[in-house]
Amino acid sequence: MTTTDDHSDLSPANALGTFPLGSSLPVNRLGYGTMRLTGEGVWDEPADRAEAVRVLRRAVELGVNLIDTADSYGPQISEQLIKEALHPYPESLVIATKAGLTRRGPNDWRPLGRPEYLRQQLELSLRHLGLERIDLYQLHRVDPQVPLAEQVGELAAMRDEGKIGHIGLSKVTVEQVTEARTIAPIASVQNRYSLLDRASEDVLDYCAAEGIGFIPYAPVATGDLARPGGPLDEAAKQHGATPSQLALAWLLHRSPVMMPIPGTSKRAHVEENTEAARIRLNDADFDALSALAAL
Repeated sequence: MTTTDDHSDLSPANALGTFPLGSSLPVNRLGYGTMRLTGEGVWDEPADRAEAVRVLRRAVELGVNLIDTADSYGPQISEQLIKEALHPYPESLVIATKAGLTRRGPNDWRPLGRPEYLRQQLELSLRHLGLERIDLYQLHRVDPQVPLAEQVGELAAMRDEGKIGHIGLSKVTVEQVTEARTIAPIASVQNRYSLLDRASEDVLDYCAAEGIGFIPYAPVATGDLARPGGPLDEAAKQHGATPSQLALAWLLHRSPVMMPIPGTSKRAHVEENTEAARIRLNDADFDALSALAAL
């Protein structure tokens, strides 16, 4: 049966404890992703900029200390919103951003991993976020036209210069992570993963074995499972939770290296999502939920 954590004095996102990102940077395991703060198609200004600022502040109030963003969200708008809402930053706040995708319009994403471009984007992110160093800087996509060694090598050079704390990768295979680790330490991997979509199971298992943080994007993308009356909806009612909360609780139970970053543009949804960190599943609950994807 599901249980709810009894540490009522803790903010929700603190309830699970921390993961040591890069073995040295403790972050609460339930974070917040900012992609949905921008306009339609992850392009241009949000419909309600003031609400976007309030969402970011509320996430931190709830104990979230891992904020994930990217230079391409907006582009640049998400990073600027973070600075507007949260600067000067709390000492414990970890801001993770990404580079390696260019934008030409709504829902248009194109890899670009040339070293000079990655360096340019890091400098812009430092300016937009009001930082001297990015705690976690992630290669948003591997550019197939540029050797991986050159892309990761440039990130490693900027880390050696003190502009990056830790290096992460996004949308990668086990082989790519393994190759990247011959060039520089890799603190995290951000791949699509959820109760419904487990195509990156091998990458997650590799990360768990190697102590690498795994940041699942689209963590509550459960499709038809969560429809009213659907299997996840019914299971959530039995557990006194929402489908999104149960999907997040499943992820958090799946592996201690798991760090979901559910995103939303509404304060109510931030509050709902962070409460998932209080939910405890037993192994039978986990297995029953795991089986839903086969239905």
